[in-house]
Amino acid sequence: MFDKKVDARDYEPRDKHRVIFETFDSLESGQAMELTNDHDPKPLYYQMQAEMQGQFEWEYLEEGPEIWRVSIKKI
Repeated sequence: MFDKKVDARDYEPRDKHRVIFETFDSLESGQAMELTNDHDPKPLYYQMQAEMQGQFEWEYLEEGPEIWRVSIKKI
């Protein structure tokens, strides 16, 4: 279902956004990545909205309390 997956729990806090953005950038239009995290990645959503508005679709697949999963599709 997903072209790429990132489990943010596997990375140091300073590396998480870089890895997520690099993974998103590597997607072709129409492809999607699954992001898994241990907290709501809402700050990432706001950053993407500010920097890439209209270039992605964001859909929560699971919303805590321990695991958050998000589909991020490149459009």
